[in-house]
Amino acid sequence: MGRAVLQDDRLNSVGLFTCLFHFFSGSRKMEFKGSCWHETCFVCQYCQQPLGTKPLVTKDNENYCMPCFEKQFAHHCYSCKKMITTGGVTYHDQPWHKECFLCAGCKQQLAGERFISKDDHPYCLDCFSSLYAKKCTACNKPITALGGAKFISFEELQWHSDCFNCVKCSVSLVGQGFLTHRDDILCRECGSTVGAG
Repeated sequence: MGRAVLQDDRLNSVGLFTCLFHFFSGSRKMEFKGSCWHETCFVCQYCQQPLGTKPLVTKDNENYCMPCFEKQFAHHCYSCKKMITTGGVTYHDQPWHKECFLCAGCKQQLAGERFISKDDHPYCLDCFSSLYAKKCTACNKPITALGGAKFISFEELQWHSDCFNCVKCSVSLVGQGFLTHRDDILCRECGSTVGAG
C-alpha cells in the first residue's frame, strides 16, 4: 500500500507519466514511486476516481484505490466474506481466514491442524471420532484410519488390531482363524471348550 505526495511545482516544466502534458510553473503535481501526474490524471485504474493522497495499491504497474483493489483482486473469506489481507487457508478451493476456518463440531480453529472432512464440513479429530467413527467392539473407543491405524471388521463389528484378541486367553487373533460366540471372539482352542462346558 502506498500514498502519493502532492507538491506545488515552482520549477521548469516536467514530463508526465500518463497524459504526456507538461507541468508548468505554479501547477500542482502528484509524485508516486518516481513518476509524476497531474492531480486529475492520478486516478484509480478501475473506477477512474482521483486517488489524491488516499491509500492505494499498485498491481502490475497500475494504481488502484483500496475499495477497487479489494473488489477486483483480493480474496474474500468464504465464511465471513471479508477481505483476506495476509495468510489464510484454502479448503475445497475456497479461501478462508485462519481464524474463520473452524471445526464444525467444537468451533476450534483448524488452520495448521489435522482435520477430517465429512459432508463438506471440516472436523477436528476429536469431534470426528466422537460423532462419526465406528467404535471398537472390545474397548469402545473410536476407530480412525489416521496415521495408518489398522483395524479388523467382521460382519457388523470392528476392532482395533491391538484389541482383536480372544476374550478368554487374550491371544491376538490378527491373521488367525477365530470363532464367535454372541459378540465375543475366541481362538479355536478356547472356542472348542465353550459348548462343552
